[in-house]
Amino acid sequence: MVCLYLTHFFAFPDLSDIMNKLLVITMFVTLSLSAHGFRLPRDAEEGDLEVAEQGTLGKLNSVVKQYYETSINKAAGWLEVIKDLKLEEKAKNAYADTTTVVGTYAGIFQDQVYHLFYPQ
Repeated sequence: MVCLYLTHFFAFPDLSDIMNKLLVITMFVTLSLSAHGFRLPRDAEEGDLEVAEQGTLGKLNSVVKQYYETSINKAAGWLEVIKDLKLEEKAKNAYADTTTVVGTYAGIFQDQVYHLFYPQ
């Protein structure tokens, strides 16, 4: 069942789906790695009086929101770093160069095969 779910999860090659799945996976990994030190603060800080007035559930909610925002910010930062590397542009250039070279050699091969069957 897990295999079927993973097959369905990774079946769509749409770039926006891939980025959304990457974001979800990144958030999951970030939350799981940072949750080992998960503790509720005992004393309220000066600027955090609202959390002090809340109960344990409110504190838990605020901590989860803080981890969620941190993971979103980290994922957005990583995406910006990837965009700064201009990998998409490099891949497009590599594809264009490769198709040009393959087209040239395919033409040469076609000419050789033609002259093999129809010598002059």
